[in-house]
Amino acid sequence: MRIESDLKLGFKDVMFRPKRSTLKSRSQVDLEREYKFLHSPFKWKGIPIMGANMDTVGTFEMALSLAQKQLFTAVHKHYTVEEWKFFMNTAPSDIINYIAVSTGTGKKDIEKVLEIFKQNPELQFLCIDVANGYSEHFVDFVKKMRGYLPEKVIIAGNVVTGEMVEELLLSGADIVKVGIGPGSVCTTRVKTGVGYPQLSAIIECADAAHGLGGHIISDGGCSVPGDVAKAFGAGADFVMLGGMLAGHDESGGELIEKNDEKYKFFYGMSSSTAMTKHVGGVAEYRASEGKTVQVPYRGPVEDTVLDILGGLRSTCTYVGAAQLRELSKRTTFIRVTEQENRVFTK
Repeated sequence: MRIESDLKLGFKDVMFRPKRSTLKSRSQVDLEREYKFLHSPFKWKGIPIMGANMDTVGTFEMALSLAQKQLFTAVHKHYTVEEWKFFMNTAPSDIINYIAVSTGTGKKDIEKVLEIFKQNPELQFLCIDVANGYSEHFVDFVKKMRGYLPEKVIIAGNVVTGEMVEELLLSGADIVKVGIGPGSVCTTRVKTGVGYPQLSAIIECADAAHGLGGHIISDGGCSVPGDVAKAFGAGADFVMLGGMLAGHDESGGELIEKNDEKYKFFYGMSSSTAMTKHVGGVAEYRASEGKTVQVPYRGPVEDTVLDILGGLRSTCTYVGAAQLRELSKRTTFIRVTEQENRVFTK
């Protein structure tokens, strides 16, 4: 046993230090990024914010809405091959730039995902998603999928340390998903005691990935637009959102009414709700590692997206970044013990 005493930070522990800027307006800020990938020849251009591959967020409806603003969606893994075929036949042709097919690592998962790509060869992104990306089985699965899909962009996760980011990139991943336990409906940290403060995880993993020509996604921990900006400032190439995109028309989850107020269910993919829905219950050898909550209904997702993008542009103007790709170069974080004055906050 040993203890690492180096300080590790989350989003709530820092704020941006403002810097002199030549920008006259937020409208001058360019949020588009263009990426080349380590293994895939595909080039991507868009705003690098992603809807999470949760069945209450990563829906086809969400993908269509976010794509209109050039945002990305990792579509959840529970759609059938037939549902994918119907969606691809009816969606705009440029949707391929803004969606990923998600999969687990079981034998049936391989058969299903390969059939989806066979029927829809224009699809470009695969998201291989497990809660614990540290197993040899997971690394072997990434290698196997790179062999099956040599031209596709492969996203793999989740991990939180630089050496595992390097391992996954060298095994065939183009983008590594970073985050263990920061999500709003994730209980991994209290059920297992395992985790890593998200801001420090981004800083360390981005450093490892960029040294090899790879990319990372910050997955989880964002509750306000300022957190999204902090993730980019710390070096994330993409930022994945779950709770911030829940509760909308395009989100999954049942709509209910309680005390004349509308709510939508939102739950973690390791929650008992998700496991009961998709595999018949929580296996006796494991514990539920997710919450089920009721999120106030928020209508169309467009207003939320505009709020996030507006906050991000404003961050860029405060630190003098004319383009999103400049943000991490312009970032100085200051450590704080207080984020906001909460006198008039419920």
